[in-house]
Amino acid sequence: MSEVKHLNAENFESATSTGTALIDFWAPWCGPCKMLGPILDQVAAEIGDQAVVAKVDIETSRELAVKFKVMSIPAIFILKDGEVVNQFIGLQDKTTLLNALKSV
Repeated sequence: MSEVKHLNAENFESATSTGTALIDFWAPWCGPCKMLGPILDQVAAEIGDQAVVAKVDIETSRELAVKFKVMSIPAIFILKDGEVVNQFIGLQDKTTLLNALKSV
């Protein structure tokens, strides 16, 4: 069973450069982001080793938020070999996120 990883500028590239990754840009003060947390836990458990499921705190990793042009949160990006292939803004359900990961 996989779990949600916490990424920052130091470990982001190594975690996302190969394979599929779901990255959630969030902040501790964001209500919808807090609601998304348990959903991401479920997605990570269900997707297992097929994809990385991770969170990036925009407060402590501002440079990553700027790089991805995050304007509102939660902002969810699906990456394939380091390139953005899909993105969502706002709270999403488990089925939507799993389908997005499986379609990559």
